[in-house]
Amino acid sequence: MTGAQILMESLVREGVEIIFGFPGGALYDVYDELSRTPIRHVLVRHEQGAVHAADGYARASGAVGVCLVTSGPGATNTVTGVATAFADSIPLVILTGQVPTTLIGNDAFQEVDILGITRPCSKHNFLVQDVRELSGVLRKAFFLARSGRPGPVLVDLPRDVMRNSTDFVWPKEVEIRSYRPTYTPNNLQLQRVAELLYKAKKPLFIIGGGIVSSGASEILTLMARELSIPVVSTFMGLSGFPGNDPLWLGSLGMHGIPAANTIAGEADCIVAAGTRFADRSTSEIEKFASNAKIIQIDIDPTSIHKNIPVQIPLVADCKRALEGLRSIIAQKIGPHDWGKAHAEWLGFAERLKKERPLTYKLEDEADGALKPQRVIETLYHITGGNVIIATDVGQHQMWSGQFFTYTRPRSFISSGGLGTMGFGLPAAIGAQLARPEALVVVITGDGSFQMNIQELGTLMEKRLPIKILLLNNHALGMVRQWQELFYKKNYVATVSSFQPDFSALAAAYGLENRRIRRKSLLRQDLEEALAVPGATLIEVEVAQEENVSPLVPPGAALHEMMLI
Repeated sequence: MTGAQILMESLVREGVEIIFGFPGGALYDVYDELSRTPIRHVLVRHEQGAVHAADGYARASGAVGVCLVTSGPGATNTVTGVATAFADSIPLVILTGQVPTTLIGNDAFQEVDILGITRPCSKHNFLVQDVRELSGVLRKAFFLARSGRPGPVLVDLPRDVMRNSTDFVWPKEVEIRSYRPTYTPNNLQLQRVAELLYKAKKPLFIIGGGIVSSGASEILTLMARELSIPVVSTFMGLSGFPGNDPLWLGSLGMHGIPAANTIAGEADCIVAAGTRFADRSTSEIEKFASNAKIIQIDIDPTSIHKNIPVQIPLVADCKRALEGLRSIIAQKIGPHDWGKAHAEWLGFAERLKKERPLTYKLEDEADGALKPQRVIETLYHITGGNVIIATDVGQHQMWSGQFFTYTRPRSFISSGGLGTMGFGLPAAIGAQLARPEALVVVITGDGSFQMNIQELGTLMEKRLPIKILLLNNHALGMVRQWQELFYKKNYVATVSSFQPDFSALAAAYGLENRRIRRKSLLRQDLEEALAVPGATLIEVEVAQEENVSPLVPPGAALHEMMLI
């Protein structure tokens, strides 16, 4: 078999059904062979879009996302997407074409050292220099991408390796001597956690993206209800716990929910599952949860103690750790009235939700300048949360986390760690292809939307019924907000002096489009737009100087948030 045939056979055996890609000179043989497989190829309009689409596919499905691009600029165009997936621990395999091995290092046409470029922002990468190594490398790439702490793995494929031939050998098992993820928690550590929870008066679950990626949402929900423990999340943890559950207080962090930010500072025992305590979640590290003993569950040992010192580390898969903890509690503690034990604490949590609600001012709303928060709330009321939300990055992203209620895992898709503008549209394409039965809505801003707007071509070619909710404030809103609050309204390069006619642009691509201007008809107009059978651009003019609130300023503790 040729290298191209081995590549395709390996992908089929790995269960790959969809590849997002863009062809080029280094991939002639690969694309020729791809046409003879059952794998569906989705032609994107830019290589960054290919990686983001594969990323959205992975987040929505839990499977490994795959993309295929050519050498040189094709490969370098993927770097932002690779870094985005790396920051959020998303399992991807990125296949890049490369010049023949005989030309590597000679500055050949469209040659670039993509391994050196992506080494800092990928979980691992490979350069295949011998066709006999190809199937084994691919097996390792998928294993690394999906195992342990998931992440993107890049495989560089020289053109001569794709043309050379050898016997196909499929490795039955993967052996990587230096890589041994720990999935099973230590029993003694679980016993310590059980004892700490039994003694705690103010316990709290803080969940991160690891709860979603490990499939631990169900066991977490069960335990929170059995033990009567309130739950908050990081931004990446949204959708990991039902947002309509009485135990839910919201996400915490720089733009967290007031009740969530406050309760973290009051807890005496925190079980942090699947979160690395990123700075956007903790704010000032020295002031974070100063009253609590912290248990951190993470499959990546380098994430333990990385940002926040913890009393009990648990290196394990989140799902297995929580299942083990539940079993230990049943064995060592036995019947116990957790509701009674935590009644005072739960009462405090309820008061926080009532006394420190997430609010915004409606009295200054006018036709032609709707409140973005109300638009997102209305979207939730119409859909009942039965939707996959993909966001871009900026103010609209924060409002999507605050004012939409996520009730099912994998229903919130957003770039958390890297904060990549232009992520939303291609990620939604991947999500819709992973979940064709779902309603997929992109929530974006006028700045982010233009970053990868060319993927409207992909959207229409594949006839995907995605709805794009464009909250247009004629500004780069998040930067403008900081300029308003901390730079005396010196709006440098943030307020748009020119914008395209988005309706005309949508029409050029063949999308249906709706403009919503009247607050009195917001729900009716939005319902009608969502009911359109095909892809639809829904543009809503929103107030330019509306700010995301609360905001934890630099150097402050979570509870020292500004309400603006």
